[in-house]
Amino acid sequence: QLQLVESGGGTVQPGESLTLSCTTSGFDLYHYAAMWFRQAPGKEREGVSCISSSDIPIYYSDSVKGRFTISVDDRKKTAYLQMNSLKPEDADIYYCKAQSPWGSEQYWGQGTQVTVSS
Repeated sequence: QLQLVESGGGTVQPGESLTLSCTTSGFDLYHYAAMWFRQAPGKEREGVSCISSSDIPIYYSDSVKGRFTISVDDRKKTAYLQMNSLKPEDADIYYCKAQSPWGSEQYWGQGTQVTVSS
């Protein structure tokens, strides 16, 4: 069964860190781009980061560049988003997405909540 399951969300204080995980099953993540998005209530979903096994450079949005790091463990079929120096504006629901090279297949996880509050 094809599935993406995010985990690792929670509540932290500003300046702290969290690592989100996206565990996949039912397909080979190596052949897909792994992406992280986030969405606040009433707002559009925002692309945060993207990584693939191709030569395409890793992408980070300007708002997270230098603080977040995306990675993939192909053996564990899991994508990660290491989030450091978290700010209140990083608080959102974070979603993982896997996309085939030409975009014909796109799979989403259910999301995980990140709250940053003092």
